[in-house]
Amino acid sequence: MTALLIVLAAIVLLFTGYVFYGSWLAKQWGIDPTKKTPAIEKEDGVDYVAAKPAVLMGHHFSSIAGAGPINGPIQASIFGWVPVFLWCIIGGIFFGGLQDFGSLFASIRHDGKSVGEIIEDSMGSRAKKLFIIFALLVLILVIASFVNIVAGTFLTVADEAGKTAFGFVTNPTGNQSTAMISLLFIVLAVIYGYVTNRMGVKTLPATIGGIIGIVLITVLGLNVGFAMNRIAWIVFVGVYIAVASLVPVWILLQPRDYLSSFLLYAMIGLAFIGVVAGAFTGTVAFDIPAFTSWEPKAGQTLFPMLFITVACGACSGFHSLIATGTSSKQLANEKDAKAIGYGSMLIESALGIIALVAVGAVYQKYLNGEFGSPAAAFAAGIASMFGTETSKAYGTIYALLTLSVSVFALTSLDTGTRLSRFMFSELFLKEGEATYKDAKGARKVLAHPLFGTVSMVLIGCILGGLSLSQIWGLFGAANQLLAGIALMAVAAWLGEVGKNNKMFYFPMVFMLAATLTSLVITVINKCKAIGAGTAAWGDWFQLFFAAAMAVLAIFLVVEGAQTFAKQMKEKKAKKAA
Repeated sequence: MTALLIVLAAIVLLFTGYVFYGSWLAKQWGIDPTKKTPAIEKEDGVDYVAAKPAVLMGHHFSSIAGAGPINGPIQASIFGWVPVFLWCIIGGIFFGGLQDFGSLFASIRHDGKSVGEIIEDSMGSRAKKLFIIFALLVLILVIASFVNIVAGTFLTVADEAGKTAFGFVTNPTGNQSTAMISLLFIVLAVIYGYVTNRMGVKTLPATIGGIIGIVLITVLGLNVGFAMNRIAWIVFVGVYIAVASLVPVWILLQPRDYLSSFLLYAMIGLAFIGVVAGAFTGTVAFDIPAFTSWEPKAGQTLFPMLFITVACGACSGFHSLIATGTSSKQLANEKDAKAIGYGSMLIESALGIIALVAVGAVYQKYLNGEFGSPAAAFAAGIASMFGTETSKAYGTIYALLTLSVSVFALTSLDTGTRLSRFMFSELFLKEGEATYKDAKGARKVLAHPLFGTVSMVLIGCILGGLSLSQIWGLFGAANQLLAGIALMAVAAWLGEVGKNNKMFYFPMVFMLAATLTSLVITVINKCKAIGAGTAAWGDWFQLFFAAAMAVLAIFLVVEGAQTFAKQMKEKKAKKAA
């Protein structure tokens, strides 16, 4: 019953936050349904393509979700369920939702441009360049992390003779089935995009066909798999995300993310049914203590680690890049910004709570290290609500949930690559230059979409072929630090245009404090390891990235503080006059 009460309390609180706080934010900022959006005014058939609200909701939600709201709350459960619950609720409503909604709104008022352009408008071109460099470092970690995760989910392990199967296989392993279904999902998305955008098929019948298609490719993939080794999958994923970031959004990005969202909705619905059934039958355990301790593991203190680890379940800087990079270019009407920007974040917080409840059903096994990853623990927890480990129901649900997590990791990956293309080009364009065609000399090459895409994919895939632990150790702090900077950017712009920005102050300061503290701790620990002669290459890598991001962030914070001080001075001068 505890698990059911936790989920119900979360739903009520998050819904209340959406209705009241979300509506208040929309009123404060002046959401205008009559104002044309960039998707309408700048439509180009490639990046600026107006989408139906349901389709855009699917793209945005699938892209921001990834594996974060599942991995984060489960890893943070070492502090107890109460701290994780409170941070998912409070963070989702007052931190993450605020950032996502604010970033989306600011971008549609800046022709669908990125956070960097928003920063330039209120803080100057130097701050914009610093932010873009910082964001590109974060996106390198995003690409590397998710390339590693996806390749690990797809790979076929070598047999005793050291040989790895290649091609179609019958009686597939879980990885081979996941790989096959994911490949077919890409084909299904292209078909959906073509029939809805070029053949004029309406959304409802196309959606019904798409859902039937998902069922069919899932059945096929469970019986016929596709096998390749890890390196081959890394190369394939690299080529795929490069192509996906360059083709028009209507042919792959929009339809793939929209169809993916149904897997996520089904996953949430399935989990809720399991929790309800378990509460009334008494078959589902919830073994996570309410609170463990301030430092359950050496060096893992509640502050700042809880607020770094939960990540996407409460607040994520990556969301601001998606809101300003792709979603703002597809929003057909400002009135939908609240549902897509604010609503998607709160649904993700709900998913974080469900992940917490799921691991509670198998918590002792999770602590004993019986699962290879938090995602596996999540799948096992939900599956255990429907049957024993030897039952067919358990095996089927476990496989489908593992597939869903993999699909969302790949979704976040191709969206992240498209974002890196936008920002890489912005870094080399001068004021008044709209595209690489307007640039001159070497900058024309550097700002070319193909150059930026290939560069980011190569770096990301090379790092993605290495140990995930060395990459993931920085991703959380970098991602949350990006959230603090995005909050600062939107607050500075709102102040510049005379709108209420006071709601940003505490979330902005808190996120910057938590993440900078975490990065400083990382730098100190890596310096100690180097000094003791025990450092591996990963320690040097983490030291460089942590130090670089901390320095860039401090420069941006100084720029932001000067902007806020200037705005306050101007307000006082106006009042005095």
